[in-house]
Amino acid sequence: MGRGPAPRYMGGQAVVDGVMMRGSTSWAVAVRKPDGDIEIVTHDAPRWAERWVKIPLARGIVALAESLSLGVKALMWSSEQQLPEEERLSKGVAGVSLGIALTIFAAIFIVLPAFAARGLHGLAGIGGGFWLHVIEGAVRLGFFIAYLLLIGRLPDIRRVFEYHGAEHKAIAAYENDVEVTPSSAQRFTTQHVRCGTNFLLTVMIVSIVVFAFFGRPALPMLIVSRVLLIPLVAAISYEVIRFAASHMRWRWVRLAMKPGLGLQLLTTREPTLDQIEVAITSLRAVMTAEQRSEVDARSTNRPSATTRSLPTRPSFGSA
Repeated sequence: MGRGPAPRYMGGQAVVDGVMMRGSTSWAVAVRKPDGDIEIVTHDAPRWAERWVKIPLARGIVALAESLSLGVKALMWSSEQQLPEEERLSKGVAGVSLGIALTIFAAIFIVLPAFAARGLHGLAGIGGGFWLHVIEGAVRLGFFIAYLLLIGRLPDIRRVFEYHGAEHKAIAAYENDVEVTPSSAQRFTTQHVRCGTNFLLTVMIVSIVVFAFFGRPALPMLIVSRVLLIPLVAAISYEVIRFAASHMRWRWVRLAMKPGLGLQLLTTREPTLDQIEVAITSLRAVMTAEQRSEVDARSTNRPSATTRSLPTRPSFGSA
């Protein structure tokens, strides 16, 4: 690998016409603006999760909350860069829109599968117990795949999926210690074991086991329990992905991760070199900020956020 015994992993997320990258102490978002330039903003990363890093389960919940917070901020900023200032949503309107979206998501992927599985309870050949939870999980997965297939047909979402692929390729080039350029990153796959898609599939599988321990209470409590158990399911899933990411050399781990990697075929698309260029710009901004932080760790004068426009064809060196 060439980075020493403890390589630094890079995280990321596709946003509107761009990519967010997150390192250990910094995060950045780069987007391609309508005029063709790359706009980039760099921030210090929150440090909530550091104090929990040695506590299993708790570290997953905190890390996921931190990631969700950064993801929403990155999406908001990236969408603003594509619109004139007078057309941008206020924070209040954006917050309400996000709340409505999360409510709809919970209704479709948490509550509705529970209703569907309960309805199947009385059908011939379908009993209760563990297999009913399996049916609920299968219905949830079916809804999720149908949702991905549907939104993947929308041009704007297809472009987000292309930037998702660009994010994975740029990170793969960095983690494999090759020269990080659009052409060198293009040869890597769009699949990555730490992808959020892989995490969501793990969540659906883990939820079957966790929900089975709590039986099937009356319908109101069934819905409440599904919502309240989300943090536990997510925390266990985080530990599974964390273990898998550091043990991919084991054959059985690679086999176990194949379904999640396969599902990424629905959430990623092959990017163009221009899109990979944006992903690498974001990655390099994080690397530069973290190198500066290491050299001048005690400085209190470094601004927490800087924004600049980059030329359409920035140059790239080696990782």
